[in-house]
Formats: sequence, C-alpha cells, structure tokens
Amino acid sequence: MTSEPTLAFIAATLSAALAVAAVLRNRRSGAAWWFALGMLGLVLDSVLTGICLSIIDLERLAYWQEWALILKAFLVAIWLGFAVTYSRGDAKEFFRHWRVLIVIACLLPIAAWLEFRGRLVEVSWRPSFPAFWVSLLTAGKAVNVLTLIGAVLVLMNLERTFRSAVGTMQWRIKFLILGLTVIFGARIYARSQALVFSGYASSLGEVEVIGLLVGCLLLGVGYLRSGFREIDVYPSQAVLQTSITVMLVGGYLFVIGVLAQIVEQYGGAASFQLEAFLVLVAIAFLALLLLSEKIRQQIRRFVSRHFSRPQYDFRRIWTRFTQSTSSAIDDASLCAASAELVSETFDVLSVGFWLFDEEKSKLRLEASTSGVRSASGDDAIEFSAIDPGVTKMQRAFDLEKIKDNWGKTLRQIIGTQFSEGGNRVGVPLWAGDRYLGLIILADRVNGIPYTVEELELLECIGDQVASSLLNLRLAKQIMLGKELEAFQTISAFFVHDLKNAASTLKLTLQNLPVHFDDPAFRQDTLRSMGATTSRINQIIERLGALGSKLELRPSPVDLNRVVEQAIESVNRTPGIELAQELQPLPRFMADGDQLRSVVTNLLLNARDAVGESGRIEVRTSSKDGWAALSVSDDGCGMTPSFLRDSLFRPFKTTKKKGLGIGMFQTKMIIEAHHGSIRVKSDVGKGTTFQVLLPLTPDE
Repeated sequence: MTSEPTLAFIAATLSAALAVAAVLRNRRSGAAWWFALGMLGLVLDSVLTGICLSIIDLERLAYWQEWALILKAFLVAIWLGFAVTYSRGDAKEFFRHWRVLIVIACLLPIAAWLEFRGRLVEVSWRPSFPAFWVSLLTAGKAVNVLTLIGAVLVLMNLERTFRSAVGTMQWRIKFLILGLTVIFGARIYARSQALVFSGYASSLGEVEVIGLLVGCLLLGVGYLRSGFREIDVYPSQAVLQTSITVMLVGGYLFVIGVLAQIVEQYGGAASFQLEAFLVLVAIAFLALLLLSEKIRQQIRRFVSRHFSRPQYDFRRIWTRFTQSTSSAIDDASLCAASAELVSETFDVLSVGFWLFDEEKSKLRLEASTSGVRSASGDDAIEFSAIDPGVTKMQRAFDLEKIKDNWGKTLRQIIGTQFSEGGNRVGVPLWAGDRYLGLIILADRVNGIPYTVEELELLECIGDQVASSLLNLRLAKQIMLGKELEAFQTISAFFVHDLKNAASTLKLTLQNLPVHFDDPAFRQDTLRSMGATTSRINQIIERLGALGSKLELRPSPVDLNRVVEQAIESVNRTPGIELAQELQPLPRFMADGDQLRSVVTNLLLNARDAVGESGRIEVRTSSKDGWAALSVSDDGCGMTPSFLRDSLFRPFKTTKKKGLGIGMFQTKMIIEAHHGSIRVKSDVGKGTTFQVLLPLTPDE
C-alpha cells in the first residue's frame, strides 16, 4: 500500500474521532448531530479515495469513482444542514428557510445514481501525466457542478455565521470555521479542476485528503479550545449579499479559467494542477490573514502611514460624540458618554475621567469604563501630590515615561487590569487657561502603541470635552443666578408695595400737625391709616403664601371703585391737581387688590413725574368688551430709549430712590388678567399710560 492511501485512511480515522467527540460533547444540539453525520460522510469519502488511489484496474476504478462522485454530491446536503443551524439563535427558522434546497440536494445525487449508473464517468490512462484520467460524462458534469455549488453554499452560510459574531464569540468558533473552510476549499479546488477540464486525474483525490487532514487538525484545535460550544447569532437571511465566499470563489474560478486558456494555447498541462493549487492556497492564506484582528489592525496602520489615508473617520466620530453628549445635563453624564466613545474608538478597556474639584483641591473620578474605581480604592487624588507637574502638561502624554514624582503617584493610584495592555496615556482637559481635569486611558487591546494621529485625535476630544464641561458649569451658574434673580424679583414686589404704603403713611404724618384740628381730616386720616394697615396685612399674607408664579384671586370688581380707593390711599400733594373722569363700567372678574396696586403705582409714578406742581388726569371707559384706564400727567416724561429698553424691565428706574420694579410688576399683573398696557411719553411734555382689561362677565 502506497503513502497516498495511507493518508486517506488516517484522515478517515481523524474524521471518525471528531464525529464521536462532537456527539458526546453536545448530544442535545441538532447542529452537533449534523456535524457528526457530515464527518462520518467524510470518513466514507476518504475511504473511497484511498481505494481509488490503490486501484490500477480501469473498470474497478471507474466503479469506485462513480461512488465517490455521488457521495461527494450527497455530502454537501448534510453539511448544508449543519451550516444553516450551527450557532444560529434562530436555527429552526433558518432550517425551514433552507429545507427545500437541502432535500433537493439529497435527492438529486440519488436520482443521478439510479438513472445514470455506469454513465457518469469514464476512466483512461494518460502517459503525459502519468496517471489515470477520469473523464466526466454529461450526467457526471451535472453532479460535479451540483457538488461545487453545494460547497460554495456551505461556506457562504459558515461565513455569515462568523461575520455575525463579535469579540469572544468569534474566538470560540474561529477554528471550527477555519477547519471546514480548508476542507471545502480543497473540494472547491478539485471540483473546479474537473469543471474546467471536463475531468480530472485520479491523483486529484490527494488534494482533498490533504485538505481533510489539515481541516481535522484545525477542528481538533477548536475542540480543545472550546469543545465545539455554540453561540447564538442572528445573521441576515440574505445569503448572497456582500458574501466574501462568492467573491473569492468567483475570483479563483476566473484565474484558473485564464490559466486553462494559457495551457491550451502554449502547453504545460503537467504543471497546471500545481499552479491552480497554489492559487487556491494563496486565496486561503489571504482569507486566514484577514480573520486575524492583529493583522487587520497592522494592515490599517500600514495603509494609513504609507498612503496618507486618515486612520479614523473623523466625521463619524464627531457625529457620534455630538449625539451621545448632546443630552448630557451634568458632569457625570457627559463624562460617562465621552468615556464610552473613547473606549470604543480606540479599543481601550479602561478609560477614566478625573475632574478637578477646586473647592476641595482634589482630582475626583467622575466616570470609568473599567467597572472598578482606582487601584488604591479611593475615588479622589490630592491635587497637591501631582501639582504643578500635571498642570504643565498641555498635550497628551505617555504616563509610563513620566519620571517625576507626580507621574509615580498617578501610576500607583491609577492601576491597570491587564499586564499586556500597553502604556497608560493621559489627556489633560484645558478650557482656555482653566484646568478642568484629566483623562487616563489604560488596558488597550493588544497593547498597541498610540500613533501620532491617535494622540492628536485624543487631544481634540479632550478639548471638546473640556469645552462642554465648562459650558455645563457656566450654564449651572446662570441657572443659580436666575433663581436668585427670581427670588429678588418676587421679594422686590412686596418691598415695592410696602414702600408705597410707607409713602402714604409718611404723607399722612406730614399733614397731621397742620390739619389735626379739622375733624374731617382726622376722619380721613383714620380711614387712610386703616386702609394702609389692611394693605400691609394683605402683603404679609401673600408673602406667606408665595408660590412660583403670580396668583390671582378673581372676584366681581368695579374698576371705578378700585380707582377711587387708590386715589384715596394716595394723599394729594399741595400744588398737584388730580382730575377724574370715570364713566360707568360693568362689574367684571378680576383681582381687585392687584388692580388697586396697579392704579396706585401709576398714580405714584405720575405724582413723582410732575414734582411739586402739575396736573394728573385719571379716566375710565369701556368699548368692544374692554375696560380702559388711563393715567396722564404733564411731568418730565421719558426718553424713547428708556421706553424701548428699560421701562418694563426689573430694576430699571429713572428715580434716585426707586427700586425699578413698579412698572415690571404692573405689566405682570395686567398680563395675568389677559390685558395690555400702552404708554406714550414726550420728554418735557408728560406721559400717558393706558391699561386695557377684558370685561370678563360677572358669573
């Protein structure tokens, strides 16, 4: 017995051992039983190949070659069943999708054997090789094409499974996929040879035997590595779309087609099989390299370095950064989103954002992707232990190369989880001349050193994060300022009302010594003081029930009576003429106290505008469902710029002792009643305020 049959029987033995091991390890897995059946089929195929390699009789060789051809075609149906169920999370759905094709693949070889037995192949001796030549007849060519297509479909499904897996899932199934790829790659090579030349040398079976031996070794490694454990992936049903298998097989068939034409024109048939086999080996080796993450990363770096192509898609990175950080409302959420982006972009397992706490003078760990805090178990670093060294770093730096004490301190506190994770890199966070913190990257996959381009990209990300952090903090300060401003505004409302009440009491006390002997004056004084005291009590009540917004207490109101009460509360100053023109008005729903505050404020402003002498006119009217109140004076007036920019804004006033809140409060009260206020003023001629209020029916 020669060495070629011996290799075939060794391959059969290995295949049988793998079949038994798969079933014993995963008895409940349907894919494991498909695998066992497929390996047993390969056992039979290898035995038949060994028999064919040892036979020298033409008739017997033709008989066993027909059996081998039919078995090869039948095997692709079994392996197709394995390929569509292995490591598929929805294996039953995939099997239902492919079951018709699998049944057809089973029946066609059987039908060909029953119908064309003895008319599939023809064997002859060719001294030019020298070897037996197996010519494919018409039916044999069809079976050969069926086998070739089936082998391609098997590899396509295995490819889809592998491409759908990621990370450690690919690591678990990689050697099983590679082993089957070698086995069926050798078969694609043999079937393509037969397709091009309408036949093949009987020694071509050696290629399939060698492929089976190498494949079994890879399958054995996969068994020792993961025990043929399956994973759950969900590849697309669109098998043909973007398939690398189709491109590789198509490219291979094109190349050997060109070689066949060269052989036909210029001779060299004796070396053609070796050339075609070398092409197949080159393609298989290229596919093997492309499956290695390390080699793929080295290829990307080589192309980027020597062809000046950017290593990263910056538009995609900045789009992701914007999308992930746009909803951040505080430092923690911004740092967490940024840490995740940095980790995924640079394949770094441990990314920590340390922010500078100015009040406590510490670096505080705000976010981390490592799942652990710091090596010391503390989430903060005393800033004095690393300053001023860390603040001198304006660009990204290699922490392992820092020999100063502050670098040693950082390395002790910020540890690593993997010994082969490469150097730790720090990225300072600067917003202008303000130091905000530090990003530390550690435990990079494969420990790959950072390129110049990557360090520059990290610096850009650091600058963007620092800018966003500063904006968040400034926005927080603005919000606190607005809260304080709102508190001051509400407080000013009540201070303003108390100021008006105090002004009324002051005028009363000033006139009291002069008119004390007048009984009517004393009666008016008591009534005015009682009204002022009541107003002060109302202010205190409102202060106790202060809410987040102005609250109205609507009740049926007579606007003319409100005006009269306001006039009574504002003592007349000698030299100032106060004219009233109050037309009859219907009662309507409004907050009488708030409207009284509006009228009082307008009257006091008019009195201050006219000075020691002048004229104030108060009018009321109604038209088209609106009540109108106007207060006019012939005082100093206001400039157009003050009317445009300051009149109704808080804390803006032309009075030396004013609070600048009266007109702002007035406008708020009127708008709360769904009304409006208009003003017309000329410097040196006077001012007219007109208030319009809806006549809401008195219910």
